[in-house]
Amino acid sequence: MNNPNNSPNQQDGGSSGLDRRTLLRSATAIAATAAVAPEAFARDFGRNAEPQRYPDPDIVVIDPKRFKAKVGNTAIKRLYTGCLWAEGPAWNGQGQYLVWSDIPANRQLRYLDDDGHISEQFRKPSNESNGNSFDLEGRQISAERTRLVRFEHNGTVTTLAQEANGKPLNGPNDMVVHPNDKSIWFTDPGYGAISIYEGQRANTNSVQPYQKEAVYRVDGQSGQITKVADEPFKPNGIAFSHDYKKLYVCDTGITHYPNANNVVWSYDINGDKLSNPKQLIDMKLDGKSGFPDGLRVDTDGNIWVGAGWVGPGYDGVQVFAPDGTRIGQIMLPETCANVCFGGKKRNRLFMTASQSLYAVYVEAQGAHHC
Repeated sequence: MNNPNNSPNQQDGGSSGLDRRTLLRSATAIAATAAVAPEAFARDFGRNAEPQRYPDPDIVVIDPKRFKAKVGNTAIKRLYTGCLWAEGPAWNGQGQYLVWSDIPANRQLRYLDDDGHISEQFRKPSNESNGNSFDLEGRQISAERTRLVRFEHNGTVTTLAQEANGKPLNGPNDMVVHPNDKSIWFTDPGYGAISIYEGQRANTNSVQPYQKEAVYRVDGQSGQITKVADEPFKPNGIAFSHDYKKLYVCDTGITHYPNANNVVWSYDINGDKLSNPKQLIDMKLDGKSGFPDGLRVDTDGNIWVGAGWVGPGYDGVQVFAPDGTRIGQIMLPETCANVCFGGKKRNRLFMTASQSLYAVYVEAQGAHHC
């Protein structure tokens, strides 16, 4: 998903159906119902900010028995600001760096873990890429506006998917790689094909440019592209469960379809097929509901969801137990699009949130390699 804000800040050192105007009006209305005291996010994340007193109050434990990931002597850090809409963080374990997308700026950025250096134009142009991942060989995979691609070790680019069912893809969004058969599972909601700000309008249909939004699988051997699910109105973030028995898919269809809900779907994985679709997570909190944009899973099976468009007290990361119960929150001053576990121990949560990149150490480890 993407943010219509187009006024970048300076570096700290360290979507349309309902068109974007309608979306913003809706988000503003939601935020108004969630009004909190003005000092709710008076916290300064800037370069010259005072140190945060421990424990960090913006890491919220809802269920102490199940949310044991809060570290008492660490704090949320803003590593960078200056994006238009930050998305798709992916961790490269071999190189110890993080890549993420700034969709409207048509670039990818890179954060180096050894010294905190930010490469602001790691890839530019990026073909307005959204989600990113790395396969088991360390090759980067990106969801560009019109296709799914892989960057080979020799510098060439391989197109993995550009069409399905004899029609162009709407616009790939996010992907995951299965370690057993090297298959790639990806979502195709089409946000980049229905907005000038984050792509190009494919045609006059501002909801669904080419075909029904769906989840696809690219076979790891043949490269064959198969549709595996189309229950979500607009499938967005995607992740495997910690044991690879289930697939989770965020649904942000409410941006365009009045009948949609802010939910995360769960599927059982049966080889190359999915079954038993159900709405596992309802994003409602205290009567308010925000978009579940991207997600990752830890080794205990807990589901970490980037969420927002509600306001202070909601926007950030929401953590759910495997049964869908909300157990914790990480509150950010910006809407969070997506998350990724990284660092040498895979216990540092990176969060792309609107204009910025945030990170925090947690007592949890990412279940998968990126």
